[in-house]
Formats: sequence, structure tokens, C-alpha cells
Amino acid sequence: MICIKAEIPVEICQIDDELKAIYHCKDTVCIWVFKSRLDRNKFVDETVGMKKKDREDHYNSFYK
Repeated sequence: MICIKAEIPVEICQIDDELKAIYHCKDTVCIWVFKSRLDRNKFVDETVGMKKKDREDHYNSFYK
């Protein structure tokens, strides 16, 4: 396990983990929040292999 110290806003921490998708690269951690577990799982399946920018665009187009 690898832990990276960060100050995550309490509002994000209070959201059910099953409604969040997390992406990371060497200099960024992104947390996407969804209305349902089904939406979260669909997003994860749809964005497998995408780069960060493509995932952001996909989220903004279909889930925001």
C-alpha cells in the first residue's frame, strides 16, 4: 500500500466511496463524484485506458 498525504476537503470525505472514482498520475489525483453507484461503475468501464484529459471530457459530457 502507498499512502500520499493530502488535505482532502471534508465534503469529499463524507461522500460514500462507492460514488467516487479516483484517477492518479505522477502529479495529479482526480476524484469524480457520481449520483449513483451504477453511474460510477459505467464511467469506470467507459474510460478504461483513457488519459486524464479524455476522462475529464467524458465526465463533463455525460455525468456533470
